Amino acid sequence: MKRPSKWTWLKGVVLVLPGLLAAEDRVLTVATWGGAYEESQRAAYFEPFTEQTGIEVRTVVYNGGLQVLRDHLASGEVEWDVIDMIQSDASAACDEGLLEPISPAILAPAPDGTPPEEDFMAGAIDPCFITQIVFSTVIAYDDRAFPGVKPRTVADFFDLETFPGKRALRRAPVGMLEWALLSLSVPREQLYDLLSTRRGLELAFRRLDEIRDEIVWWTGGDESVELLTSGKVAMATGYNGRFFDAQVREGAPISVIWDGQLIGFNSWAIPKGTDQVAMAEQFIGFATRTENLAAQANRISYGPARRSARQRVGLHVETRVPMLPHMPTAPEHMDNAVIRDHRWYSQTVRLREEWFHKWLQRNDEALSSDSR
Repeated sequence: MKRPSKWTWLKGVVLVLPGLLAAEDRVLTVATWGGAYEESQRAAYFEPFTEQTGIEVRTVVYNGGLQVLRDHLASGEVEWDVIDMIQSDASAACDEGLLEPISPAILAPAPDGTPPEEDFMAGAIDPCFITQIVFSTVIAYDDRAFPGVKPRTVADFFDLETFPGKRALRRAPVGMLEWALLSLSVPREQLYDLLSTRRGLELAFRRLDEIRDEIVWWTGGDESVELLTSGKVAMATGYNGRFFDAQVREGAPISVIWDGQLIGFNSWAIPKGTDQVAMAEQFIGFATRTENLAAQANRISYGPARRSARQRVGLHVETRVPMLPHMPTAPEHMDNAVIRDHRWYSQTVRLREEWFHKWLQRNDEALSSDSR
C-alpha cells in the first residue's frame, strides 16, 4: 500500500482545522450576576440552550454599573457576548454607544400567537436591549436581632436607637438616595424631582451621614445575604430574589421589609464589538421565550417581563412554595413601592458617582481625623 506523501497529510490537517475552529467558536460568554440568580438562569436558559443548539454557555461575574463595561470594551478584546444589565444601565450604555443594536424580530410570539410587542411589558423592547425580568431591591433584617418589636418601614432602617446594629448597603449610589428621602417622609411621587436638585442630594447624603458609622458595604448580590445570615449586620439592602432563596431554600431566619421596595428591571444586551452577534441574538431570542421566562420565575422570585410567562408562574420547583406571594409585583407589596426611573438613572450616572465618591472621601477624611 502506498504511503501518503507529507503534502497529502498536511492537506488533511488543513481540511480538519476549520472544523476544530468552528467547534471552539460555539461558545457564548454571558456576563451575569452569579449566586442563586445565575443558578436559576442556568436551569432555565443556559442548559436548555446548550442542549438545543450545542452552543456552550460560559459565564463571567458582573455586578452592575457602566464602568466595568467601559473598561472591558476599552481593552480592545471584547470577550463578552451577552450581558445581563439593569435597565437603567442598559439605557445609559446604549446612549454611550456601548451596545450593539438588537432586532425585535428575534423575539418569539406567545404560545397563543400574541405578538411579542403586545406580550412584553411596556418599554421592554428597546433598540439596544430586551427587558426580561422585574426585580426589586429591598431591605431585610435578621429576625434574631430583633426578638421584640420588628422593623417594618424604610424609616426603621435609619433608626439606630430603636433598631440598633450594623447596616449593609451596596457600595453604589443606587437605591440609598431614594430610601434616605423616603425615611424623611418625602412622597414617592416627588423623589426623582427632588433628587434632580442640589437640595435633594444634600438632604439624602445628610440622612446617610446619620448611619455612616454603622454601614458595612457590599458589592456582589450574595454578599448582602451572607452579611445578614452570618449576623455581621442586623439589617441589609439587597435583591429580593437572593433573600427569597436564603429564606426558602436555606431556611435563613430573615424577613423582608416590602415598604419602599425599589422596582427595577433586568435586560439582555449585546456589548459593542463582539464578533458573535448572531449567536448572542439567538440566545436572547431563546431566553425570552414564554416557557423559559416562566421556568426561571419558578426558581427565584423575579417576575417575568411577558404577560404569557406570568400566567405560568406557580410553585417553586424544589420546595413547592407558591411563588406569586414572593414576587415584587404581588398586589400587597406594591402599595409603597417605588418604580425605578430608569431615564433618571441613565441621565445621572456621572453626577451620582461624583456625589457618592465625594461623600465617601469626606467620610474617610472625617474618620481619619477622629482617629488621630
